[in-house]
Amino acid sequence: MTERLAENKSSAFSSLKLENAERLTLTGVTDIDSFNEEQIVLFTTLGELIVKGRLLHVNSVNVNTGAAEIVGNIKTVSYTNRKLTKKPGRLKRILR
Repeated sequence: MTERLAENKSSAFSSLKLENAERLTLTGVTDIDSFNEEQIVLFTTLGELIVKGRLLHVNSVNVNTGAAEIVGNIKTVSYTNRKLTKKPGRLKRILR
């Protein structure tokens, strides 16, 4: 039972580290919804996270470990209340 509690606790863990408003290191990433040079929308164990700025680039992402790194001129980082639900991706919906 202790293992199950520890597993649930670690699955909800998420962290952000912003360095010089140019490098954002994340943990707890479960999926990336969309990205361009001005906005990156991704899902974390705490909900949807929106990163806005200029010349944004997803440097690395590994949804198996939940780690991601975003670089660029980062202006805002904000969580929304929207949680990731298991739904078909955009490509799967188009191909139906």
